[in-house]
Amino acid sequence: MLISYNWLRELTNTSLSPQKLRDRLTMVGLAIDAVEMHADDSVLDVEVPSNRPDCLSHVGIAREVTVIERKELVLPEPRSVKMAGRSADLTSVEIKDPDLCPRYAARLVRGVKIGPSPDWLVKRLEAIGQRPINNVADITNYVLHEVGQPLHAFDFHRLSGRRIVVRRAAHGEKLRTLDGLDRELSEDMLVIADAEKAVALAGIMGGEDSEISDRTTDVLIESAYFDPNSVRRTARRLGMDTEASRRFERGADREHVLRAQARCVELICELAGGVATEDAIDVYPQPFVSRVVEFRPERVKGLTSLNVKTDEMVRILTGLGFKSDYFPLEKFTAEVPSWRIDVDQEEDLVEEIARHSGYDQIASELPPSNIPGEYQPTEMKQRSLRRALNACGYDEAITFSFITREEQFELIPALNAEAQTELKNPIIEGATWMRSSLLPGLLNSLRHNLNHGIRDVRLFEIGRVFGVSSDGELPEEPLALTMIATGAAVEENKAQADRELDFFDVKGALEAAVDWMNLSPLVFAGTTAKHLRAGQAAVIKRADGVAIGTLGRLAEAVASAYKFRQPVYVMELDLGSLLSGPERGIQYSPLPRYPSVMRDISLLLNRTVALDEILSAVRNQGVADCRNVMLVGTFAGANIPPDKRSVTLRLEYRSDERTLRDEEVEERHSQLTSSLLQTFGAEQR
Repeated sequence: MLISYNWLRELTNTSLSPQKLRDRLTMVGLAIDAVEMHADDSVLDVEVPSNRPDCLSHVGIAREVTVIERKELVLPEPRSVKMAGRSADLTSVEIKDPDLCPRYAARLVRGVKIGPSPDWLVKRLEAIGQRPINNVADITNYVLHEVGQPLHAFDFHRLSGRRIVVRRAAHGEKLRTLDGLDRELSEDMLVIADAEKAVALAGIMGGEDSEISDRTTDVLIESAYFDPNSVRRTARRLGMDTEASRRFERGADREHVLRAQARCVELICELAGGVATEDAIDVYPQPFVSRVVEFRPERVKGLTSLNVKTDEMVRILTGLGFKSDYFPLEKFTAEVPSWRIDVDQEEDLVEEIARHSGYDQIASELPPSNIPGEYQPTEMKQRSLRRALNACGYDEAITFSFITREEQFELIPALNAEAQTELKNPIIEGATWMRSSLLPGLLNSLRHNLNHGIRDVRLFEIGRVFGVSSDGELPEEPLALTMIATGAAVEENKAQADRELDFFDVKGALEAAVDWMNLSPLVFAGTTAKHLRAGQAAVIKRADGVAIGTLGRLAEAVASAYKFRQPVYVMELDLGSLLSGPERGIQYSPLPRYPSVMRDISLLLNRTVALDEILSAVRNQGVADCRNVMLVGTFAGANIPPDKRSVTLRLEYRSDERTLRDEEVEERHSQLTSSLLQTFGAEQR
């Protein structure tokens, strides 16, 4: 935002030099990027925060300067103009979509003479980077930069039906804007139309068909308030960025609509001649209701450590436009001005006082605490989790909390799949939903890596996911863990991998992390999930049977949407539920005094039999001196039926009292083998 020093001095009578103003405004949160000379003027390049649309004008910056210098704001005096007739007798205004246009005012000036602007107006606009056009257009730009309210002037006789209709665009409707480009509009875009066609993009730019020309004699001055989300959405979709859209996107002052219009009409009558109508057509179906904030002066000391007298607090707030009729020492209420859309609560008022009292006066000290510091109950387990996954080759990622509606996956059990959290004012265009899964962020990160030639990727993320609570108030925010792996299984100190990552690599890393956290082992069972490939998906359960997540290979439809050409394995679970699950008891036993005897067994089993079922069957047999069982390997291929596979197990037999004889081991092994063959209808190989 470029600010003219000479213009600012007229509004404030400031005695500060441009360099001093740069320093003082920067200290109150309005950083000055540069101060440059332009003819006999100095121009300040102000970096206006996104939540301060009131400072996108000279009056807004001047208001801050007057509080800094303890002066009064000098606003332009109203000027007398020639008036005749009522606006309603000459034209009409209809708002068909009041949700996108809560207020629209129109006023006529008849008998104007279009020509070049006077030198003082040309110089003032050129100083802030505005190209002069003609006197009427220049006046609308001048008032925009003076008070921050975008205005637009229509050639009244080029409006069909001599009327204004504020509506959504029709399907396939087109409009040639003032920049000479033909814009194809969609049905969710708001336009200003006459009786037949669209003549302007609401809050962004006017159309060529109704622009001011040398033949114009009567002008209709528009001053309105448009929904910020609507203007932002339309401007982004059409690739447009104008002085008007920047202000409407952030939130204009709907109560200043008529005052800005009156200022514009006065200048037109003075510089271009003409007779104004006596009043304006002001369509305002739902008037603005001022916000009132309760304020306790002692909160300034409590939140900032600043010692500010109550009289000084009142001076700062009054100078910034806040109103109050009663100022007791304990508490008072402040009426928030309509141009301060960023103030909603007491802490916002404290910030205003802290800005003008001096951020540099805030002491650097730790806040007091009545309790000793301590780790959260799950802090150490989460540390162990991160270390375990890092040891398994996974890097931690941090992704955005916002996603598009299309990026929806099967949720962790803690969330309601039918109720998602939508943002009313998203900071990222299109990303209007709070994430209900960490997977979209990690998949976008994976796509970014693959696009840069990084094929072997292992990532994990720990973060909050969001879902609407059952009571409909604050959203649920369970803590989730997500892992993603693809590419080759590159081992430490090896340049080339021997194999590709698979389902069991992700499963093994998760089981290792659970072991590091000293939690009871997880249970895996086959399942179906809409984002996982059928036959390569598992549900994850705690030892007590509570389902907490899913694991498997990414489904082809999802992989194609992200343009993945290699298998991708993903896992997501409710980390809060996992950490609150049963812990594994730590047991110590002496080293064995007698040797173990190993026996292998190969079973021909149906493919539907899971390894976990076999291991559980071995343990449930309770065969004497059978201490352990583990998988040696599986085989499928030649001489093996397609619906079967060979599974080889290794069993350990050992006694704590003596060395077992071969015949004793054979007896126990035969007993166990017979039981397994009968249980699973298997054949021994």
